[in-house]
Amino acid sequence: MQRLLDVPAPAKLNLFLHINGRRADGYHLLQSIFMLVDWCDRLHFERRADGAISREDLTPGHLPADDLTVRAARALQQATGCRQGVHIGLEKRLPAEAGMGGGSSDAATTLLALNRLWGLGLNRSQLAAIGLQLGADVPFFIGGRNAWVEGVGEQLTPVALPPARFIVVKPPSGASTQRIFGSPDLKRDTKTATIQGFAANDSREVAVIDLQKVLAVGHNDLQPVAQALCPDVGHCIRWLDSHGLQGRMTGSGTAVFAELPQTVNLADAPGDWMVRECGNMDAHPLLDWCTD
Repeated sequence: MQRLLDVPAPAKLNLFLHINGRRADGYHLLQSIFMLVDWCDRLHFERRADGAISREDLTPGHLPADDLTVRAARALQQATGCRQGVHIGLEKRLPAEAGMGGGSSDAATTLLALNRLWGLGLNRSQLAAIGLQLGADVPFFIGGRNAWVEGVGEQLTPVALPPARFIVVKPPSGASTQRIFGSPDLKRDTKTATIQGFAANDSREVAVIDLQKVLAVGHNDLQPVAQALCPDVGHCIRWLDSHGLQGRMTGSGTAVFAELPQTVNLADAPGDWMVRECGNMDAHPLLDWCTD
């Protein structure tokens, strides 16, 4: 049997999330910058000759039997006609309902790993097309680069970011993404921005983003509604503020983050919060595992 051990599935942070409008089909038009960070789930894969797909939880949790890793493996089998199987061991380190793309990242890592383990030879675009059926964020993780995001989340333009450290805080409570996006109080008319408006260079190739300008000008339009639904979001932001840090929510989950210019004493955080320092990444660790 062939094994791939200790394969990472990194999280992402939304440096901002602006809602610019709403389509006739109800989907929201958004703009964001997705940034990869080095807080990761870990997945282990073992090829099965019988074609079966199984999953083992290597950390305490209550994941559904048909989680995104299993669904990704089945989708890859169906798309390629592959008769090989896999046993997946999942070390779930990223919090659920955080807005950090944990499940989508697990699915993307599964597609990238099985493409190699099963010897399928699919390119990045082919894997991304399969991933899009599983979730809107999966193609981002397959793309492997920090990205300017537009449309309903499907339009990705690679960007570069300066190295930085962040603190991420996740309270135990969550908030319903459906309720947030469905709220009549959600602001849906933020003025459209451009990459050039946040760029620190004039290059026509990959834009280098001015992180300080993004953090100063950008915001998360979902945050006021989420705070009303889940007061713990506001508690986390006020805790960061008490340490001189400007916090904001990432995505549609209840995790909040702030750039970390200095070391913060984490000991005074409530014991049921997850608090993690992490750094951004230039590229996904598995970027070279498939071709463009």
